[in-house]
Amino acid sequence: MASTAQGTAATAPTNDEVRARIVDAADALYYARGIQSVGMDEVRSAASVSLKRLYSEFPGKEQLVLAVLASRHRQWEAGLAQAAAGLEDPRARLLAVFDFLEQWFGNDAFRGCGFINAFGELSATSPAVAEAARAHKQSFQEYVARLAQELGGDPELGAQLALLAEGAQTTAAIAGRPDAAVHARRAAEVLIDAALARR
Repeated sequence: MASTAQGTAATAPTNDEVRARIVDAADALYYARGIQSVGMDEVRSAASVSLKRLYSEFPGKEQLVLAVLASRHRQWEAGLAQAAAGLEDPRARLLAVFDFLEQWFGNDAFRGCGFINAFGELSATSPAVAEAARAHKQSFQEYVARLAQELGGDPELGAQLALLAEGAQTTAAIAGRPDAAVHARRAAEVLIDAALARR
C-alpha cells in the first residue's frame, strides 16, 4: 500500500506544472477567441483544474492575462534565438528575424501578435496589460537595434527594421497573408544595403 501511495505522489503534478497548464489553456483560448470573450470557468475546464485551484494560482483575470503575456514573451525570445542560432554573420542574424516571422505566419493557428491583441482589448482598462505590451515591443526593438549595431548600422536602421517586422505581423493577421514576412524581408535587405553603403 505504501508503495502505491508513493507512486501516486510521484506522478502528481507540481504547482509549477498546474500553473503552466492553466496558462497554456488560457493562452490558447484568448488567442483564438479574444480575452474578453473567455471566462475563468472556461479556462478552468480547459486546464482541468478546480475553480478553487484556478483562483488560488490567479486571484483575478488580469493576473492570468499577465502570466499569459509573460509566457508569450519567453516563447517569442526563444523563437528569435533559435532562428539566429548558429548564424555568425550579423546580416544573416538580422534577416533571420523575418524568417522566424514567415514560419510563424504560416502556422494555421496564427491570429496576429498576442500583445497587440491584448493591448487593443484591454489597454483602456488595464494599465498593467498596456505596460506589458509596451515592454514586449520595446524589448524587440532593442533586440533588432543590437543586431543592426553589430552589422555596423545606425540606430535608425534598427528602428526601420523593427517597424517592418511589426507591420508584417499586422498585415499577415488582417489580410491572412503569410507572404507579408517575405515582402518585409526583401525590404529589409534593401534598407540594410543602403545603410551599409552610407558608412
